[in-house]
Amino acid sequence: MLQLKYKGEAIEAGCDEAGRGCLAGPVFAAAVILPDNFYNELLNDSKQLSEKQRNQLRPIIEKEAVAWAVAAINNHEIDEINILNASIMAMHKALDQLHIRPEHIIIDGNRFKKYRDIPHLCIVKGDGKYMSIAAASVLAKTHRDEYMEKMDREFPMYNWKQNKGYPTLEHREKIKQFGITDLHRKSFNLADPQLKLNFED
Repeated sequence: MLQLKYKGEAIEAGCDEAGRGCLAGPVFAAAVILPDNFYNELLNDSKQLSEKQRNQLRPIIEKEAVAWAVAAINNHEIDEINILNASIMAMHKALDQLHIRPEHIIIDGNRFKKYRDIPHLCIVKGDGKYMSIAAASVLAKTHRDEYMEKMDREFPMYNWKQNKGYPTLEHREKIKQFGITDLHRKSFNLADPQLKLNFED
């Protein structure tokens, strides 16, 4: 069972990202502050939830959270500063948008850069341990999925409505067949090593 918070007495924000391993599209991050009486038995690591369950949880989290925000860093910035820095920047941007200043931040994973003067703690697999991180995971994932489904209407050949830009075999085959778009991350290995791609604009 998930714990609500790491520091029970503090105003605590949970942070997580979605889309780090994708070949296309932005990385999204969310920051969530939950009320002390929050409980939802469905809420767990968003990777363990079905798409339908995540979409059910999103409006509940957005309605019941004390504060929440979502931010994104696009693929061009990812290519410039690398995916780790882009993920952390997206989390910082989400924290910037909270209308309540947290007193403590918990982050899923093991890498983060200090945000202002607020103490933080990185927690490996934190989205399966703390509700605020799990809630941030759900928001980051559902907002990113929604964005990639919109982009699928512009680039239907890559089937982003299904794979959301992740490196599926189908996605790599479609890159081989159609080349890359302006949404693909050129700093990533976009195809199998045997495949030769034309990256010219």
